[in-house]
Amino acid sequence: MIDRARRGGALLAVLWLTAALSAIAFSVANTVRGEVERSATAADGTRAYFLARGGIERALAWMQWGDVMNPDGTPRFWAPWMRRLHFEFPAGMVDIELIPEAAKLNVNAAEPQELLRLLMALGVEPVRANLITAAIIDWRTQPPQGVSEFDLFYQSRVPSFRARHASFEEIEDLLLIRGMTAELYHGAWRRDAEGRLVPTVGLKECLSVYSGHAAVDANSAPLPVLAAIGMPPDAAVALMEMRRLMPIQRPEQLQNLMQRLGPAGMRLAITAGSMTTIRATSRLRLAGGKLSDLRRTVSALVKFRPTSKDAPYHLLRWTDQGALGMGELQ
Repeated sequence: MIDRARRGGALLAVLWLTAALSAIAFSVANTVRGEVERSATAADGTRAYFLARGGIERALAWMQWGDVMNPDGTPRFWAPWMRRLHFEFPAGMVDIELIPEAAKLNVNAAEPQELLRLLMALGVEPVRANLITAAIIDWRTQPPQGVSEFDLFYQSRVPSFRARHASFEEIEDLLLIRGMTAELYHGAWRRDAEGRLVPTVGLKECLSVYSGHAAVDANSAPLPVLAAIGMPPDAAVALMEMRRLMPIQRPEQLQNLMQRLGPAGMRLAITAGSMTTIRATSRLRLAGGKLSDLRRTVSALVKFRPTSKDAPYHLLRWTDQGALGMGELQ
């Protein structure tokens, strides 16, 4: 009887030990699987990053070959009115967005009413829109008394600071002004009527320290910028639909819209200017030929035709993470 009890206790101990070892083995296997998947995702992310970089390098080459034409007169590589490029590589595909700084308002030269209309078009409530407009004007101008009410507010913050009371040097300075939020500056993701996440335009997509003082690019200016220069809403939507179907290549294409565009139509330009942001979004090609769901976006701000003759372009800024994907920003 005692031997039977001992054998039963030993069997129970073996069963508990087996269960414990099985749980440990399952936990280790699950951890290893998670680490393998995480490593594979990291490796794919690195591959997609360099694929996007390769897309930017090819886009720069094509933009330098822009004067090469096909026999039928169409551009073989690129033309100044083009805002999209698509590249197929053995490793995947890259979509290119060409965003001229001329598509944005100059933050140092925009009139107060333009800034106010821009903020209202971005959905900012009137009281806050007026506050941010006044803060931008205060930042870039010298107050009569030497110290403004905004300086008093900034000095109450931790850490404290004062407005520059001079031109914005970098567009990121907007994050410091009173009333600004990260969501307003960077944009956000919202769900459309079908429940899909879509990007909304942020203030950094509408203002620049590099753009000109008057002309706005007709092929890439976002809807809030068109509203800021005084374009009626129906005319702005019609313009965006026109350029979605076919890029605007000649001023004559705008003639049918001119009456609806009003005075704002005189501020539209087709040339991209000398400074352009090249944004590349890559997707890897899987073994079966399908494209991966993983996307990687990088961007570069490039100045073409610099005054110095050492290079055909200068790279001014590089961003390893793009905030928005492809498509028109509403």
